[in-house]
Amino acid sequence: MAFVPLNALTATTSVDEMRQQLSQGGCTSTSCGSDAGAGDLPPEIWARIKDHPCYSEEAHHFFARMHVAVAPACNIQCHYCNRKFDCANESRPGVVSERLTPEEALRKVVTVANEVPQLSVLGIAGPGDALFDWTRTKRTFEMVAAAIPDIKLCVSTNGLALPDHVEDLAAMSVDHVTITINMVDPAIGEKIYPWIYFNGRRHTGLEASRILHERQMLGLEMLTKRGVLVKVNSVLIPGINDEHLAVVNAEVTKRGAFLHNIMPLISDPAHGTHFGLTGQRGPSHAELEAVQEKCGGGAKLMRHCRQCRADAVGLLGEDRGQQFMLDRIPETVAYDASKREAYRDVVAREREDRAAAKKAADLEVAAAATQLTVAVATRGGGRVNQHFGHAREFQLYRVSPDGIGFVGVRRLDDVYCKGGDGEEKALDAAIAALAGVDVVLVAKIGDCPKRKLESAGLKVSDTYAHDYIETAISAYYAQAFGAAPRALSA
Repeated sequence: MAFVPLNALTATTSVDEMRQQLSQGGCTSTSCGSDAGAGDLPPEIWARIKDHPCYSEEAHHFFARMHVAVAPACNIQCHYCNRKFDCANESRPGVVSERLTPEEALRKVVTVANEVPQLSVLGIAGPGDALFDWTRTKRTFEMVAAAIPDIKLCVSTNGLALPDHVEDLAAMSVDHVTITINMVDPAIGEKIYPWIYFNGRRHTGLEASRILHERQMLGLEMLTKRGVLVKVNSVLIPGINDEHLAVVNAEVTKRGAFLHNIMPLISDPAHGTHFGLTGQRGPSHAELEAVQEKCGGGAKLMRHCRQCRADAVGLLGEDRGQQFMLDRIPETVAYDASKREAYRDVVAREREDRAAAKKAADLEVAAAATQLTVAVATRGGGRVNQHFGHAREFQLYRVSPDGIGFVGVRRLDDVYCKGGDGEEKALDAAIAALAGVDVVLVAKIGDCPKRKLESAGLKVSDTYAHDYIETAISAYYAQAFGAAPRALSA
């Protein structure tokens, strides 16, 4: 039977093919955000996040999300945001290729659910603000929930209109909400938000930031009191809020935030944002990871975010949205639950195997005297299964006496193997993105890039191709530091 890549499963993929695919590429850790899993959380909480790719680091290896762009209007202006329509070449929040009516969104969601068995979550994240455009958001959720009752409904918001809609969200069982909170000090917010629109008029300066802050804190408190799981997104802006985000973390933790996702500022001048055009730089990998470490004692940290478009479709780290443009999908479509149900059954069995593999790998490094940071090329499924030259990102893991833990993602602007000009530049960029890494594990790598990585001080291995990530890391660690490795996974 031919191998079926996880991101290529469709409605015609058989259950046996699903099983074979997952046997060659399952999940890695049982983490929520970063390090809490089934054994660390109340069962009722674990049940709510275990299939959510944003709320569980484990789930993002298995399950897909979908965003529908039904909410174009926004009530604030952020210096890092420039909403773009009909744009297929930029992968960042606020960008979409087509805006949808609620009815068009329903047709698209049902089509994706039939074709992408991994789909577990529908989110509305704009491209404006989902709650400022509440009529369209609510109508979309109502229709999708009626058609696909088991799909998780999520909303992302800047929080300004949130207190007005908490009751509606709770009544509709929208129990995953993301709020973007970049400050709790209005003096810092004044440098990020030039204006807000509230109570029928535009507010600017310190007053705008004060109102936004108060509304965000009120909305967060209202949601958590009702048991809604809240993820807080914060954009790290060097020189503006980098030193302040530890305070943000403490304040949102105090108010019950479930996860805190600290994301790097995207400030390419080509995107046309105020920060991009005025030279405000984004953080380095080291700066981002240092701020995340400072916030490690508060709300659980999400480290696997990919800063998705407002019309993203598929597993985190991929975007299949262009496959499901309105002109490519049927005018009428009926929902078929069979493939999604079969897929979840396969994943449930695979998870047991993954948990055993991780436990064995953690035991291998339990006496680790040397920390090791490992970059893994993976196309999903929790395996070392990506060719170096095809990788658009590397997932980072760290070996310590506590075990093998996921620590983040290093994204690349381009792939190395593309033929013709630009390969040398892409290779140099990949080496720069891997700064601070000790070893790179890949499914395959050519002699030339391997020599260049090694000359830059990076150890590289393709010995553990298609093994589980933790199993491969523990085996490499044992080989490098003299311990006797256990048998690798099949």
